[in-house]
Amino acid sequence: MAISVFDLFKIGIGPSSSHTVGPMRAAALFVQALRERDLLEHVRRVEVQLYGSLSATGIGHGSDTATIMGLMGEWPDAIDPSQIGLRIHTLRETDTLLLDGRLPVPFIWARDMRLLDENLPFHPNAMTLVVFGDDGELYRDTYYSVGGGFVVDEAQAQSGVADMDRTELPYDFSSAVELLQLCKTHNLRVAELMMANEKVWRSEEEIRSGLMKLWSAMQDCVEQGLKHEGILPGGLNVRRRAAKLHRSLQELNKPNVIGSTLSAMEWVNLFALAVNEENAAGGRMVTAPTNGAAGIIPAVLHYFMKFSEEVTEANVVDYLLGAAAVGILCKKNASISGAEVGCQGEVGSACAMAAAGLAEILGATPEQLCNAAEIGLEHNLGLTCDPVGGLVQVPCIERNAIAAVKAINAAQMALRGDGQHFISLDRVIRTMRDTGADMHDKYKETSRGGLAVSAVEC
Repeated sequence: MAISVFDLFKIGIGPSSSHTVGPMRAAALFVQALRERDLLEHVRRVEVQLYGSLSATGIGHGSDTATIMGLMGEWPDAIDPSQIGLRIHTLRETDTLLLDGRLPVPFIWARDMRLLDENLPFHPNAMTLVVFGDDGELYRDTYYSVGGGFVVDEAQAQSGVADMDRTELPYDFSSAVELLQLCKTHNLRVAELMMANEKVWRSEEEIRSGLMKLWSAMQDCVEQGLKHEGILPGGLNVRRRAAKLHRSLQELNKPNVIGSTLSAMEWVNLFALAVNEENAAGGRMVTAPTNGAAGIIPAVLHYFMKFSEEVTEANVVDYLLGAAAVGILCKKNASISGAEVGCQGEVGSACAMAAAGLAEILGATPEQLCNAAEIGLEHNLGLTCDPVGGLVQVPCIERNAIAAVKAINAAQMALRGDGQHFISLDRVIRTMRDTGADMHDKYKETSRGGLAVSAVEC
């Protein structure tokens, strides 16, 4: 399985990579399949079937509307988020879906949008799309949103090869042990090794340009989060805090009374809150590596940029490449899907990635980088995914701020050591996988346990 940095970091929309970005991509791919089979003009009805976690928390995560947008031919990286509400309202008013953005097809929401209380065996984030013609069913396919916006269709699932990219990389690795050995043998830093692998797909100029585009999108997301105030949508009446906190920090004429460390930590909190409030509102952001954990990696990079005396574009590139190396290990050997292993797979993986990225640009050895990632992930093990009301708001927004600070601390601790640690990064990743397998389904993005239930009881 070959995974690129651009697979892990993608520009999309909120509130969820697995429940919003993935379903929209799946539906757009479905329309593409219809186009390739010359079936579009023969469609007379469309049916959407959402299963498992997509059904349980799909409304709060916007899975239903995202799927419709995909059927209209939209893609997460190109759609204008501000137009989604209006287009869904028009569809509901007219009972008409513009398939591929141009072909009117009857769509009665209560009949054709089906939320089913059952799981399909391959993955809990499953959806089946069916189209009918004059003489009955024309075509169907099932898709699995496996985390971070990655989508697997039924053929891939049945083949057992979830990732169809079999590109041969010059420095392929599937474990931290292999990564460290490659770095030692070829005298490479982790970012240098990742850059060499990325050149299989793109030129170095394209890689650097693409990573800076991602950083620009991360910055824009923070800026938007600092502008907007009010109540987040969804019915929980959660108030945005980033804009007010930003004003408060700007008014400080001297370091925080407890010292500059606490002042810096508040800026980290601010950056993470800004991103995840935008995500919760369905805004434009970067999946990193998921939407639910999208604030951690940009918050730590913003922290470095704000509090470092000299910063360069190379710092951004190396940070994202170093982070991606750990993300690849998490995805290959465990999961980045909250519906599969709980929030440890989302926030835990992002924390480990941010710690690794920061360690890389602070001059860490490959061993120290892996140590930083191990510390970041180890102290998120067992973290459940229990969003209140099925919304990516409570505890998700604050959880990103806490994990961002934790990532910085992990990098600092690792840099004070020699890279040796009692439990290896590989073992911690395997532990995350095993813990996720043992975790009850009600704690894995179904909103049927944990804080989601406690909030109702209160």
